[in-house]
Amino acid sequence: MSLPDHGAGRPADGESPERAAAKETLWRLSAAAFCHPGPELQEAIRSGTFHEAFAEAWWQVTGKGWPKSPASADFASLEAGYIIAFLHGRKGRPLASLLAGEYEGLLAGHTRPVFMLNVAAFYRHFGLKAATQDEGYNDEPDHLASMAEFMAVLSHLEARALRQGRDAGPYRRAQRDFLRRHLIGLLHRVHAALRDQGGLADLDPTLRQLVQELPAFAERLAGELEVRVGPYRDPEADAGGPRVAAASSQESRRVVDQDLWG
Repeated sequence: MSLPDHGAGRPADGESPERAAAKETLWRLSAAAFCHPGPELQEAIRSGTFHEAFAEAWWQVTGKGWPKSPASADFASLEAGYIIAFLHGRKGRPLASLLAGEYEGLLAGHTRPVFMLNVAAFYRHFGLKAATQDEGYNDEPDHLASMAEFMAVLSHLEARALRQGRDAGPYRRAQRDFLRRHLIGLLHRVHAALRDQGGLADLDPTLRQLVQELPAFAERLAGELEVRVGPYRDPEADAGGPRVAAASSQESRRVVDQDLWG
């Protein structure tokens, strides 16, 4: 792997706002990469600006280099690979859905609408709402791009708290919970689905590297957060799980209470 130009330097300190800001950059760039691509993404990859920004942040967070991948031949190739992998791969079905609710194992016994409400509850707690019109994926809070963008927001809030000398614990606990409850599972399933169906080869090399590296990165980040703010506790396990709650039709439709993180 190649190191960024200042690779002889030291990564950002774990308690520094600079490291939290680097996490924000990683998640924002990942969110941009997993949205339906436009020509601007192709140009950012071709010109090297995407790689430079991602590699710098990756070094600050992990202390490791990020390989510089070749760009797709053109935007049409980039978009075609994305469509094959994530939208209409074979028989009109994606090889790997970017929607967490499409994976039965991630629903934890809930219906998809309840699962979606549980994901959206995280966003609402921090004053966010679903995208509308051309802002993003309308009514798809479980889309990988939406989840990565939410992690970027939490990292931004963490960095701001650290700069202001305030407690960053609430934002770190929210990152830990969101990773453990939703995002890590989705990242692993997207990678496994593409790997098992031979879909990685069709992706733009930069997107392919993200699919391969982000699951382990998210796992390491969650583990680090647990060291800093305590272990993750599954609220459904504490409450007996959704199947226990299904004793009545009203309870079976419940939304899992979210931590206040404060």
